[in-house]
Amino acid sequence: MDWNRVEGNWKQMKGKVKERWGKLTDDDLDVINGKREQLEGRLQERYGYAKDQTTKEVDDWYGRQSW
Repeated sequence: MDWNRVEGNWKQMKGKVKERWGKLTDDDLDVINGKREQLEGRLQERYGYAKDQTTKEVDDWYGRQSW
């Protein structure tokens, strides 16, 4: 996967991330700043996901994006 697309379009992607994971705050999204590791860490904090579940959630979300 080419996560660089998410990083490069983070301003546009923030809305889609917020739509999917509503518990993330605007401050969370600013800290994440398009970085996958930061996104996964915040999801684990906010949702209590295990590492493997977080990876699957993000992969599934990424795969559903229309580029």
